[in-house]
Amino acid sequence: MPKIGMEPLRRDALVKATIAEIGAAGSLDVTVSQIARRAGMSSALAHHYFGGKEDIFVAAMRRILTDFGAEVRSELARAPASERAAAIIRTCFARSCFTPQTISAWMTFYVMAQTNDQALRLWHIYQNRIRSNLCHALRPYSADPVAAANTLAALIDGLYIRSALNDPDAPQIATAHALSVLDMLKAPRQ
Repeated sequence: MPKIGMEPLRRDALVKATIAEIGAAGSLDVTVSQIARRAGMSSALAHHYFGGKEDIFVAAMRRILTDFGAEVRSELARAPASERAAAIIRTCFARSCFTPQTISAWMTFYVMAQTNDQALRLWHIYQNRIRSNLCHALRPYSADPVAAANTLAALIDGLYIRSALNDPDAPQIATAHALSVLDMLKAPRQ
């Protein structure tokens, strides 16, 4: 007989274990058994809750994106209107985005989105939200806020990948680079 109320706790444990296992392996080259073992349950239970490894990973990435979104909203709530785009950039390169587990999950996510429809859908949601937030933040300061937001979103992704593969100071360097590009894109409206 199933224990009432355990499903959310077990799903959460499996998501956390997935992020940890991917971080330890540095790729999606982990098994459901490894994930389940780390979560303290059987692989049959993991399959019961998620179906398969890709489903568990999509849930883990959804969690990372949810946490990232909460961080962005928190930073935006504290930032004055003139600093909203900079707040988004700083959040993209925050320490929380550069834990070994998070880096491995993001790198795996980019690769998985090429072949998995659910992962691709999540990537599109992430891209649309970041571009929308940047566009909104840049509207008063840029002659073409849509183009500026697209440029910054692409720059953030590229700098993140580059930073993730480099030294521990790379996120600070990437932040400075992205902020300097933001200043260039904030051309006065005509």
